[in-house]
Amino acid sequence: MDRATSTTIVIAVILIALTSMFLGWRKRQKRQAYLSTPDTVPTDPGPELFSAEGFYVATTMADDELNRVAVAGLGFRARATVTVTDAGVILNLAGTPEVFISRAALEAVDRATYTIDRVVETGGLVRLSWSLGETPVDSYLRLTDPADAVALIDAVTLLLPTPIPLEGDAT
Repeated sequence: MDRATSTTIVIAVILIALTSMFLGWRKRQKRQAYLSTPDTVPTDPGPELFSAEGFYVATTMADDELNRVAVAGLGFRARATVTVTDAGVILNLAGTPEVFISRAALEAVDRATYTIDRVVETGGLVRLSWSLGETPVDSYLRLTDPADAVALIDAVTLLLPTPIPLEGDAT
């Protein structure tokens, strides 16, 4: 086999792989088209209780940390600023519109060790459990300063109807 043939084969395999990934992502988005879009940030979200920089890792279906939500700007990892206010949690994800999780949508907050495509030290992720419309989802954040994780959990816990985080580390 000459060099041109082998190069053509490699390029064809790469194109097939990229096309398959693209089509798979589109199919996931179509399957999840029933999901609501996140709320918009209110004009006056109230006083800021906490803010920190970090990384948005993923949003998955609740209790299914390998099933990524691929709609409404929640499908890709990004640098993020998370802000907790009296009205809820604001996720400012690089390259997407802000995601607002209202106080009423918040269900729980705790620590996690893994989610889709990310495994970290025990408790290295903060998991926000909330409702995207009628669908329960979990969003995972990895804060730049590990000490901020405790402060984030404390701030979100104040917003919960029953301010008790989930027991233990489920993931």
